[in-house]
Amino acid sequence: MSQIDEMRLIVRITRMYYEQNLNQPQIAKHLGISQATVSRALQRAREEGIVRFSISVPPGIYSDLEESLIQTFNLRDAIVVDVHEDDDERIIEREIGAAAAYYLESILRPNDVIGISSWSATLLALVDAMVPQSRKTGIKVIQILGGIGNPSAEVHANRLTSRLADLLHGTAVYLPAPGIVGSEAALQVILDDIYVKKTIAQFQEVTTALVGIGALEPSKLLAASGNIFSASELELLRKHGAVGDILLRFYDRNGKLIKTPLNHRVVSMELEQLKKVDRSIGVAGGKRKSASIKGALRGGWINILITDHFTATLLLQEG
Repeated sequence: MSQIDEMRLIVRITRMYYEQNLNQPQIAKHLGISQATVSRALQRAREEGIVRFSISVPPGIYSDLEESLIQTFNLRDAIVVDVHEDDDERIIEREIGAAAAYYLESILRPNDVIGISSWSATLLALVDAMVPQSRKTGIKVIQILGGIGNPSAEVHANRLTSRLADLLHGTAVYLPAPGIVGSEAALQVILDDIYVKKTIAQFQEVTTALVGIGALEPSKLLAASGNIFSASELELLRKHGAVGDILLRFYDRNGKLIKTPLNHRVVSMELEQLKKVDRSIGVAGGKRKSASIKGALRGGWINILITDHFTATLLLQEG
């Protein structure tokens, strides 16, 4: 077969495949050739530039930012949400939470074990946006940060765990302890409690962790819960270079854990354990949290990030 005849056949096969929507077996039967010949022709069409592909990205989709975040911070996945520059924090939390809900629904498998943090408005937005599952999933939802605090705020922590478990037709496992205790001695007493001990033992079963990322200055929700350090303690953390926290475990701009006596007063999953979870999902955004999110990424404490596109751009400016 001459080159021009070969090209003629390739073009014919290509048009049948892409314009007439025939599949490879149909083309092979119609032309009286093998399916392997059809497959090779379609490959040649791409190599020769006979057929070219162009992806038209709809407005509000930031696949380029997502890919850059994945490559820059060695992530498993990234979701970047469209928001307006003048949106307030509540709207950003709602949009990120809705995207996180869809993502969670798409990755969950029967019998997964989900760990969820307390005191996060964005995670509450996630739960509020979840679609109820139609049948039992065998999923377990474990609270991985102490949720006891101010009675009015405590409802929030319980709601996160119980509501998510209900939506997934799963089982809720609570951590009956405050996020921060008064002393190291008090921490040991709480850790010796049979119910606290039982929950903490189940942290190792977590397959998907959902965590908020906090700035050094606590959010209104966290402040209302009572689970915060004092102004002098926050100043101590600041002097040690702290930029943010996950599960009330503080780290510096490079993600290195800050070691102070305050670490021995927190009731939550350790970040080293979080790092070993198959999917550790950080759900956070907004300019106020850009430094804390970047520190979390540099430390490798999360392997999936769901954020807004303004924050994503800030994260990539320095890498």
